[in-house]
Amino acid sequence: MKTNRQKGFTLIELMIVVAIIGILAAIAIPAYENYIAKAQFTEAISLISGQKIPVANYYMQNDTCPISGTTTGFPAADLIVGKYVASVDDAGTASSLGGCTITAAFKTTGVNAGLAGNSVQFIMSMASPGAPMIWTCSSTTISQSLMPRSCTGT
Repeated sequence: MKTNRQKGFTLIELMIVVAIIGILAAIAIPAYENYIAKAQFTEAISLISGQKIPVANYYMQNDTCPISGTTTGFPAADLIVGKYVASVDDAGTASSLGGCTITAAFKTTGVNAGLAGNSVQFIMSMASPGAPMIWTCSSTTISQSLMPRSCTGT
């Protein structure tokens, strides 16, 4: 007499596979969210980078910082926007060692929660009058884990 042997997975085997998939998802989802936030942050860096040279040139010629939307030829802050960035603003108080600031403000919706409504600043400075200009990236509202290593955060 032949015995019929069933083929397939047992309930325990299926439960183990489901548990493994759950563990992998629990690890992968937060890492993916950080990756997305960092990608969104790079848009701010890109938009700010487009303003660095004009701001530095204006400072070198006029010994003062430009202000967005004024007669200096710099566009209004809300005209420099991106998919995740709401505005890029040129401002700052000029000193003999620079001091001009470019600030990118993130949108409040459609952006990673760690970036939404927050901003990042690039501040121009010089070690001494006539020295090369240095741009420092910082934010007091965005977690360091979402920013590049070159930026300082909370």
